Amino acid sequence: MIKGETVVLIEKTENGVDPFGTATITETEITINDVIVGSPTFDDAVSDLQIYGKKLTYILGIPKGDSHNWKDAEVIIRGEHFKTYGFPLTQTEVNVPGKWNTQVKVERYE
Repeated sequence: MIKGETVVLIEKTENGVDPFGTATITETEITINDVIVGSPTFDDAVSDLQIYGKKLTYILGIPKGDSHNWKDAEVIIRGEHFKTYGFPLTQTEVNVPGKWNTQVKVERYE
């Protein structure tokens, strides 16, 4: 049986402007349960490095019904910081067996 993990999504919200005209941002940690944390294939990792210049570390499987913004977001997986890249690939829920219908690519972020 496939079992997901808990991942923390750091949601950034613009909430005003400082005296210098720069946007101020608030970060909120959102716990997302039952996320699949999968390893990419060698071919996927090499392809993303060549095409995007990104070192693909994980591919996340996001549960059906999740409405958070995963594009260019910071996430914490197993206590380590990562950043998503590219567009999340979401399939139509009814056409996907299982609990997960969105894939998100993740790279190491320090």
